[in-house]
Amino acid sequence: MSIKRVVADLETKSLEQAKAFYERVLGFEVVMDHGWIVTLADPERPEVQLSLMTHDETAPVVPAVSIQVDDVDAAYEEAKASGAEIVHELTDEPWGVRRFFVRDPGGHVVNVLAHR
Repeated sequence: MSIKRVVADLETKSLEQAKAFYERVLGFEVVMDHGWIVTLADPERPEVQLSLMTHDETAPVVPAVSIQVDDVDAAYEEAKASGAEIVHELTDEPWGVRRFFVRDPGGHVVNVLAHR
């Protein structure tokens, strides 16, 4: 399994205020907007990204980070085998990702995903 991308996820009460801040202060541009999650990227380096979330559409918590992998099923099996807490079961989401949430030893919730 290899890691393809890592994106910090920041919870916010106002997507509009947070989005305006990151656009104005740091020059980010919106690359995805689902209404409850907005992903911003550096226009010169699109792999540099940050997501802002008011909530998660199908999971019980907002994760701290999203990690895109090439084999989410293998990652899920490893997480289960390690005894880690699965916070959101492996799910095919309607927006085109397969993902699960796992709690790391420090208590952070990690969204592990692959695009379908």
